[in-house]
Amino acid sequence: MELTEKTLARKDIFKGRIIDVHVDDIELEDGSKSIREVIDHNGGVCVVALTEKDEVLLVRQFRYPYKEILTELPAGKLEKGEDPLEAIKREQLEETGTKSEDYVFLGNLYPTPAYCGEIIRIWATRITEYTKQKLDEGEFLEVDRVPIEKAVDMVLNNEIPDSKTQVGILKAYALIKTGKL
Repeated sequence: MELTEKTLARKDIFKGRIIDVHVDDIELEDGSKSIREVIDHNGGVCVVALTEKDEVLLVRQFRYPYKEILTELPAGKLEKGEDPLEAIKREQLEETGTKSEDYVFLGNLYPTPAYCGEIIRIWATRITEYTKQKLDEGEFLEVDRVPIEKAVDMVLNNEIPDSKTQVGILKAYALIKTGKL
């Protein structure tokens, strides 16, 4: 098997501020035809920002699609062509009022690969400076300091449903335990 699909035609459906949507006519490996509905997104970034006491900064904010408050890592969307590392430095400062000097790349996360091209880049860092939050207009969130061990327990006890936050916390904890962070 080649595990490929060939695009035959593309129809743009929606162009938005955060996402675009298109529908493609495709040809499958066996020659049969199908369609793919795709959400295009510039991607995002998130950071496991750690204090000197191995506390992770988590943000709590209302997430409209779920109609609930979620606990997440500080994160944000990438602007088209923006450098992901610069984006996470901006988001860290905006959401937590902190800065860092060194960042460890934890990898890429594909949150919904069946229909969305979003890629979230994840970093971990040690906080080196505390200042004031610089939230975007219309952005409302609270910052909590949570010991990393408690954050791991929150992930394992299903208290944090957000995938990027789960992955970031677990990867950062593994690096802390091996002395690499």
